[in-house]
Amino acid sequence: MPNTKRSRLFKVAASAVAVTLGATALAACGSEDKDSAAESGPASLTYWTWTPGMDKVVDLWNKGPGKKDQITVTVKKQASGDTLVTKILTAHKAGKAPDLVQAEYQALPTLVSNDALADIAKNVGDAKDKFAEGVWQQTTLGTDAVYAVPQDIGPMMFYYREDLFKKYKLTVPTTWEQFAGTARQLKKVAPDKDLTTFSANDSGLFAGLAQQAGAKWWTTSGDKWKVGIDDPATEKVAKFWGDLVKEGAVDNQPMYTPAWNKAINTGKQIAWVSAVWAPGTLNTAAPDTKGKWAMAPLPQWSNSENVTGSWGGSSTAVTTDSQHKAAAAKFAAWLNTDGDALNALAKEGGIYPASSSAQLSGAFTTPPDYFSNQPDFYGQAAKIAKTTAPSAWGPNVNVAYTSFKDAFGAAAKDKSDFTAALKTMQDATVTDMKKQGFEVSE
Repeated sequence: MPNTKRSRLFKVAASAVAVTLGATALAACGSEDKDSAAESGPASLTYWTWTPGMDKVVDLWNKGPGKKDQITVTVKKQASGDTLVTKILTAHKAGKAPDLVQAEYQALPTLVSNDALADIAKNVGDAKDKFAEGVWQQTTLGTDAVYAVPQDIGPMMFYYREDLFKKYKLTVPTTWEQFAGTARQLKKVAPDKDLTTFSANDSGLFAGLAQQAGAKWWTTSGDKWKVGIDDPATEKVAKFWGDLVKEGAVDNQPMYTPAWNKAINTGKQIAWVSAVWAPGTLNTAAPDTKGKWAMAPLPQWSNSENVTGSWGGSSTAVTTDSQHKAAAAKFAAWLNTDGDALNALAKEGGIYPASSSAQLSGAFTTPPDYFSNQPDFYGQAAKIAKTTAPSAWGPNVNVAYTSFKDAFGAAAKDKSDFTAALKTMQDATVTDMKKQGFEVSE
């Protein structure tokens, strides 16, 4: 959107998001970023991040390109999620935010609306071609501005027990209709087993499924926000899973619990809708089934489609408080596009890179150890990542996610109406935005 429109839209948003996350109202977005006059000279930058081993990755910069350009980066480890967003906003209010921050994609609208992130389009715009369109879009918020460089992504996929699918003569589903049929077929031949579970304890899973179906939960209409969490695409996803839970075709228990781990490890559940980072989780949850799983593309809503959703992922952003924005942007671009940096990120931090070229090189030329039986694991993953659907995040994702856990958690437990839970999620999100001062179109 044009800068003038963005400014008007976010004048209301600034105080709202700050209150929502426990910080004080901040200045409105729309002012021009001013680099320091010493951009060509030495620069010492601070980077807030939660990625493990980031200090080792940054050492490569400090001893290489950074040394040449006299740009030194110091890593400060932080918590992730809303805790970090609140800390950034609090520091920004005092004019003391770090030069660089790691930010989840869904947190970017909150940080931008509080004028905490700089537009670095003039410094990193040529990096666009290194990322899938749907991934790059998450850092632009639908504008000509660029508020971050994509770092890691979580394209969604379908994981299944290859041996048990063969045993029960099941076909790997390519559509959601086939997925439902496979769940019912398994129940007929093995009543004590479930294809998978619908879990309400991780909102990102449902958001990614809705994204795949074409949902856009937050958009702008004129100078107002429009919330479409209960749009037809999301309603389709909610009804699909609600019907499966109600009839008992899939389980209704949450993920990541000891009971879920046991179900995955013993073969009581034989599939999992997840993302590219699943091998690490399965290695911990189901160590006895190593080498028995396989990965396939996410089922589609129609045979003519080829699209996936995202579950997780983050970016590297430059703050408006930085006195060396151009230098910080240069580091952000290097970190997420340089081959050596990305290999180090994969090795030290265990991330799956957003950069398309890095997805088939270095650490990704051989499959994860847990999937040693599937040599083309990362080849498939790279193809799937290119089909990532665009997302549409808003300034109070935390409220929507909390409402999802409450409403869908209760609906899953009671096997009640998922579409009613979706309406609850929509109403809670809109009510919060209005309460905090956002202008929301009906």
